[in-house]
Amino acid sequence: MKRFVILGLGNFGFTLARTLTDSGHDVIGLDMDGDVVDRLASYISQAIVGDSTDLELLRRLGASEADVAIVSTGDDIASSVLTTMALIDLKIKDIYVKVISDEHARVMKRIGVTDTIFPEKDTALSLSTRISGSALLNYVRLGSGFSIQEMGVPDSWFGRTIRELKLRQNYNITVVALHDILEDHIVPSPDPDRKLKDSDTLLVAGDDESLERAAKAR
Repeated sequence: MKRFVILGLGNFGFTLARTLTDSGHDVIGLDMDGDVVDRLASYISQAIVGDSTDLELLRRLGASEADVAIVSTGDDIASSVLTTMALIDLKIKDIYVKVISDEHARVMKRIGVTDTIFPEKDTALSLSTRISGSALLNYVRLGSGFSIQEMGVPDSWFGRTIRELKLRQNYNITVVALHDILEDHIVPSPDPDRKLKDSDTLLVAGDDESLERAAKAR
């Protein structure tokens, strides 16, 4: 079990706090809005009303013992920066920050956070990928220029094995899992000698350029 501290309990922070708690983790949440804190109080370990930029308050809450901190302070970039600086002072190793713009992300990366999350941008990229008519079905951005995508099996790949296709050599992608959509069964690290069926989809990881090239295979 890990300890997470979530600073800012809007829709993003609220959902994240409940999901991590449901997964069995110790979650501390803090927000200036008492109503939000009251709604979450019965679900997580601690839900506190307070200012996330207050270093001493964070220390009293036990934030310095957290394995991971998530900053989700909405549109208030100044609060986001000051909160992150407080977490760095507490020497929390992994700090993730929800950002509202590319400029905000650039500032946070310059400060040295583990990663930034841009939900609106990531959702738009995922949706555009799904509706653009490509073979890609789902899209999860892992970092700048790198993602995991679910793609349908191109016609020319039916009946062939992953080993035969040499996807790593030919497309610079790695098959993370195979999804049989008829049985709704996912096989992680699939057998490279299993023949692909037309009911399969592939979960593949790679840089965006390589994934786009694989998606155009016929």
